[in-house]
Amino acid sequence: MRNSSLLRLLALALVAVMAVAAGCGRDDDGGGGEGGTASAPGCTDSEIHLGGSYPFSGPASAYASIEKGVQARFAEQNANGGVNGRQIEFTTYDDGYEPAKALTNVRRLITQDQVFALFNTLGTPNNLAIWDYVNQQKVPHLFVATGASDWGEDIQAHPYTTGWQPNYVDEARIYADYLKKEKPNAKVAALYQNDDFGQDLLGGFEEAIQGSNIEIVARESYEVTDPTITSQMSSLAASGADTFLNITTPKFSAQAIAAVARSDWQPLHILNNVGASKTLVLTPVGLENAQGIVSSNYFMDPESPDYRDEPAVQEYREAVAEHQPDSNPNESFVMYGWTAGSTMIAALEELQNCDREALMDIVRSIDVEIPTLLPGVRLTMNGEQDTYPIQGSQMMRFEGENWQFFGDVIDATTLVPGGSS
Repeated sequence: MRNSSLLRLLALALVAVMAVAAGCGRDDDGGGGEGGTASAPGCTDSEIHLGGSYPFSGPASAYASIEKGVQARFAEQNANGGVNGRQIEFTTYDDGYEPAKALTNVRRLITQDQVFALFNTLGTPNNLAIWDYVNQQKVPHLFVATGASDWGEDIQAHPYTTGWQPNYVDEARIYADYLKKEKPNAKVAALYQNDDFGQDLLGGFEEAIQGSNIEIVARESYEVTDPTITSQMSSLAASGADTFLNITTPKFSAQAIAAVARSDWQPLHILNNVGASKTLVLTPVGLENAQGIVSSNYFMDPESPDYRDEPAVQEYREAVAEHQPDSNPNESFVMYGWTAGSTMIAALEELQNCDREALMDIVRSIDVEIPTLLPGVRLTMNGEQDTYPIQGSQMMRFEGENWQFFGDVIDATTLVPGGSS
């Protein structure tokens, strides 16, 4: 009995010592800066582990191919030696475009998978659901796959979160600027997704047309779980509007295009960037029904004759064929993922130690050209003065079988009094 009691006491003492050591290790996580010896989870001399959450199922599953583009970019980098000798591992889980599932996924990625950073998690409501938790954990939450303006509004409250693509308010300003020049007395009917994404873009448009002769004469919203938007489109078509502002995700973008084609309504059709995939949206409803639609973009269209022969696009095509052979390299979302992945690699190339704070410093001061962004579009941030990485876009019109770019790249900051966004 004495031996058993002594063994139990020794065991309890050992557990206590291990708990203290583990607690000290947690305190040091992410603090391995210059001269430090500690490393954050998910990063060693030979590997760096990233994580993300995507809608591989559900109403926004069209976006699933973004992850394929990211994986192809990281696989190509790994095949060429990785980043500073580290191989990139990218672990992703399906959230079905449900915020609660996204939060569950992110908790798993941080506490179980021990990722070094989160990268490119998709969706405005999903990222809003996770960003308090992620920032409390002090885990980098980088280059999210959503253009909500939230990601740059208050970095003091959420210092570990950054956007990537042009924010929806900037995108809306570009459409308003186009209308002011091409159709200054436009009567606009707007369809928008009833969440932070749709409200952000519509609100940006409403603000941008103030003081002009452009008027929104009808608004209709839909829920992402709705099966159809038939009634909304009937109402908008009967509004007398001569311009249709289509703020939708791909499933509903396609339905809206089809509804216009079946009706007698022939408005100028402005389609937001996230719904402008030729492969997933326009082709299924018939390219003949997409003629004349206008939108905007900021990265090279891999199928466009303008960029098909670009070395960066050829490299992309070859890498996707090798590393993600089941993906379609013509699909714009695959190119989106590849380009976002290139941005993450550019940041990691500047990272020497496994230090999360150092990575955030690098990201917050990033200034790079990514080869598959449009010429004239540069990715920059400057601490608290410039919190949005990409603010340039170019208008495009669907003609024949492809999107055709027109005009110059527009810096959205020039459309705002005082030059700020």
